[in-house]
Amino acid sequence: MAKSIVIAEASTDIGPAKTFIVTGGNSGLGFECAAALAKDSSVLVIIACRDVPKGEQAAQRVRDAGGTVKVLPLDLANQVSIHAFVEAFRKAHLPPLAGVVCNAGGQNVSAPTKTTEGYETTFAVNHLGHYLLSRLLLPDLSSGGRITFVSSGTHDPEQKTGMPKPRYITAEALAHDFEPGPQAGRRRYTTSKLCNIYCTYEYARRFAASADPHLQSLGVNAFDPGLMPATGLARTYSAPLRFIARNILPMLSLFISNIHNPAISGRRLALLASASVGSATGKYFSDGREVRSSAASYDTQNALDLWNRSAEMTGLPSEL
Repeated sequence: MAKSIVIAEASTDIGPAKTFIVTGGNSGLGFECAAALAKDSSVLVIIACRDVPKGEQAAQRVRDAGGTVKVLPLDLANQVSIHAFVEAFRKAHLPPLAGVVCNAGGQNVSAPTKTTEGYETTFAVNHLGHYLLSRLLLPDLSSGGRITFVSSGTHDPEQKTGMPKPRYITAEALAHDFEPGPQAGRRRYTTSKLCNIYCTYEYARRFAASADPHLQSLGVNAFDPGLMPATGLARTYSAPLRFIARNILPMLSLFISNIHNPAISGRRLALLASASVGSATGKYFSDGREVRSSAASYDTQNALDLWNRSAEMTGLPSEL
């Protein structure tokens, strides 16, 4: 049965007592999530983004509203940058880490590109970079800490989103999928969002099976923000499709329930990330409630392949 998110009262403590990291917190959904988290006076938000000047502009908006926020550089397409971010975070001696929101992502429908490590960029940014970041931060998470992966309803062909069906063969194939064309680019995006859910469920299984009390205490969930025409995901689309995304799709929110503006989805994401859903873990949330993800997302063999190969690609052991 679907479960609605219960909103928790914000703390009235003076000064931040806990930290949340939001990747891509400089714009769109990530900014709205960061702003919502920062409304709690006990929270310090880290905006982790590649464009630091843009991040500082976003941070100032949060500060103007009374929030406490810090910007740290992070390029999810570069594993050296990810390690540097974690090192900088630790050296900053901030309040205990309560949650990591793996929000940043991209959709490239023009010519495919590769990262400095040689991996296809959509896969590397949307999945692999967040896998590495979250793995590295596990020791830093406080007891009961949360990891939240921003997925998408486009991972589920039954949702009839108009996006191509994900194609998961192996993680190795995804990492080196450079097929040209807009349709291939959109398929890489939907498959990367399926990977977010595989990663969520595999994390949950490993936390539950761990003999380490700290790992047992951690929670992980996946979140579908719904279709958000106001964000920049369509920036690599053709001009006519960008026009539709900016001007036509927002009007459809009157008729289709899962089309949202970033502010609504950002608040929901903040609630999920801050454990306002109680002890829920290993779950998928969409439209403000717990729902089942696609049939394919429960394939444990695919999830295991993704986990093991991701560990190899990032130089980490498979075991936590």
